[in-house]
Amino acid sequence: MRAIFYDLVELRKMAIKATIYKASVQVSDMDRHHYQSYDLTLALHPSETEERMMTRLATFALLADEKEGDEQLSFTKGISTEDEPDLWQKNFSDEILLWVELGQPEEKRLRKACGRAQDVVIVNYNDKSDIWWEQNKSKLSRFDNLRVLQFAESEIQALEGLCTRTMQLNVTIQDGEMWISSQQGECVLHPTWR
Repeated sequence: MRAIFYDLVELRKMAIKATIYKASVQVSDMDRHHYQSYDLTLALHPSETEERMMTRLATFALLADEKEGDEQLSFTKGISTEDEPDLWQKNFSDEILLWVELGQPEEKRLRKACGRAQDVVIVNYNDKSDIWWEQNKSKLSRFDNLRVLQFAESEIQALEGLCTRTMQLNVTIQDGEMWISSQQGECVLHPTWR
């Protein structure tokens, strides 16, 4: 009987699917002269938090460009797939132009990413990343195509407050500052490059 119970528990865990979020995002990036609307579908993996998903969304808005089709920055399967980052931009020849990884990845994964992509961006979004950065900055400096972006944890928590299953976000970027507003309210992010 106990074995059947554990099998049912395991079956139930496997049946949990991603939660789908829809975001209509209007980006006005005055720093890069990029003005575009995006209708995005985001999958919140069962092991992912809304905070992390909203960080992916803010990173998309910050790094998005005007290229169309396959060359546009896009979300990947991310957290559920080892061979893919959270976001990437590929060209028509399937070469990876930009690899974007959230969190504090291991050096082995970064080495692989830097070998596969023209540019790699790591996005730190919590206070624990300061320890990771201090422990790894000398190792990471040897990768010429790697940059590290930092969001303050308190600002990302404020961004999470704008999260709903269907979102309409206005993102204005000027002088390195991101102002994000929706019907739920607004927040300001100060992304910094380490």
